[in-house]
Amino acid sequence: MFRIRTMNHISPKGLELFPRERYEVASEIPRPDAILVRSAELTPEDIPDTVLAIARAGAGYNNIPVGACSARGIAVFNTPGGNANAVKELTLAALLLASRNITGGIAWARGIADRANEVPDLVEKEKARFEGPELAGKTLGVVGLGAIGVMIANDALALGMDVSGYDPYISVEAAWNLSHLVQRAETLEGLLSKADYLTLHLPLSEATRGFLNAEKFRFMKKGARVINLARGGLVDEGAIIGALNAGRIAAYVTDFPSAELLSCPKVIAIPHLGASTPEAEDNCAAMAARQLIDYLETGAIRNSVNFPQCRLEQRGAHRLLVVNKNIPNMVGQITTVLAGAGINIADLINHHRGDYAYNIIDTEQRIPFETLERIIGVEGVIKVRTIIGEV
Repeated sequence: MFRIRTMNHISPKGLELFPRERYEVASEIPRPDAILVRSAELTPEDIPDTVLAIARAGAGYNNIPVGACSARGIAVFNTPGGNANAVKELTLAALLLASRNITGGIAWARGIADRANEVPDLVEKEKARFEGPELAGKTLGVVGLGAIGVMIANDALALGMDVSGYDPYISVEAAWNLSHLVQRAETLEGLLSKADYLTLHLPLSEATRGFLNAEKFRFMKKGARVINLARGGLVDEGAIIGALNAGRIAAYVTDFPSAELLSCPKVIAIPHLGASTPEAEDNCAAMAARQLIDYLETGAIRNSVNFPQCRLEQRGAHRLLVVNKNIPNMVGQITTVLAGAGINIADLINHHRGDYAYNIIDTEQRIPFETLERIIGVEGVIKVRTIIGEV
């Protein structure tokens, strides 16, 4: 029986995927095998030593102490693409909001509601105050071509925009899904210099915090419009307020309001609605649940943010899973221990990512506890567990 602790409200579409005969799922489970979370902030102290995996029902994962989890051998999963359509739709709306001064016009129109018969004449007289450019024929720069960025780039083409994308780490899957009409920006500076509209779709990390700053704004076309529905920390608030006040940037649409941003009239602040659709919540919860089930029952890793993708069709009756530091001769040491115990390996796979590596080893015999202890004792091994398969 696996025990899953939920944090925040998790869509029933995800929770119902856990088979009740094999899983106990609740918010008050004291020593869980896994945690399923949305926005709750986790600290290392919040994570019991029984936890094997944490799944975030959403794309971002800055509320999870990933470094501490990696050091303890805990796989951390997110759900890239689960909310992609929701964010894409809001980004397309943001393009129009940034261009046409729709919010300003609506606010003004509400303000003349008490003018009775004057309203039609006032509308005709004042409408020019809220005019703005069309999207067709303008250049959209997309920074970050993951699931969301690719969808936005493709749909912006359908709006008649010229689209240029920048992502030096684009995945093969994303590249396959990206229209051939999307131009590849060789440099970020080149993209910034020609974009009439710029939209960011990057994860927030120490490397990307303050990604758009005063230096970057100097490269941008005067009057450009910036959209950030990814993470607030990607944009230096002081720098963009300065660029807005100086007239270098015409508008900033953000899903992450602050008091400073709300005080700037050229900021269109949305209350973090990017993934706030019932469909996105359902998709992310279901995706997170499937990833946890796969990892707990087979050891397969898919969409982990700290460990490598790793999957192996089971070929032995028993499966050994090992998380270790990515240092030389780890596989050799582990297999030597197995050989010394007379354990025959049916198949194995070893993948690494950064400082960590992950092994799936199928064996024909059950691995005795004493042998597992010897593997755990190998310097560099972080976590070891076994699974009995159906082979």
